[in-house]
Amino acid sequence: MATRQLAVLWDLDGTLIDSEPLLFEAERQMLVGYGIDLTAEIKSQFVGLGGTEVLQAIADHFEVVPDLPAWTRGKVEAYLQLLDSVPACEPTVELARRLGGTGVPQAVASGSPVWIIERALKAIGLDEVITTHVSVDQVAAGKPAPDVFLHAAGVLGVAPSDCVVVEDAVPGMQAGKAAGMRVLAIPYITDPLDPAFEQADYLVPGGMAAADPDAMFAWMTHQ
Repeated sequence: MATRQLAVLWDLDGTLIDSEPLLFEAERQMLVGYGIDLTAEIKSQFVGLGGTEVLQAIADHFEVVPDLPAWTRGKVEAYLQLLDSVPACEPTVELARRLGGTGVPQAVASGSPVWIIERALKAIGLDEVITTHVSVDQVAAGKPAPDVFLHAAGVLGVAPSDCVVVEDAVPGMQAGKAAGMRVLAIPYITDPLDPAFEQADYLVPGGMAAADPDAMFAWMTHQ
């Protein structure tokens, strides 16, 4: 079976780095100063949204009008205290290294700012493996709109139909599908598993704990 042309576009948070607990803690710390008690249960509703979008969603949930620039600064300041110790998602990091070793073009396409992408990749040792970094800050609309993935494909110089998106959340999966790309989904939240994940071309229903780098590599490269 022939190997097809391929580029891989990675989500960052929850896909390459297990940042969700750190992001939650940064948001929780920031919101305490505004008299808001953010719980893990509430935050779980918004996993997969970009930085500003998730803060607006939290504000909507609590029916408050946010000072988004101030909220963002507070969150970033708290997050930076935690970022250098962020855990890697080992199966996907192994897969990225293997893809890099075979010359497959790769990019991170994330809701996080580029400088956070760069710092996170350095923390998990992928800064020299994935050197193309695209943020929703650079496009018109965040996930589930396809903009960030289409922009990343353009930067790499590859057609959308040749791209595989790797995602942990439904908005990102929907963005990849809307971009006309194949999507490999490794859900961050598996209990309950959102039925929308059935739209993925390759689904790891057990999440990162069940992800097999060999099986994912084989699916990506041989269709």
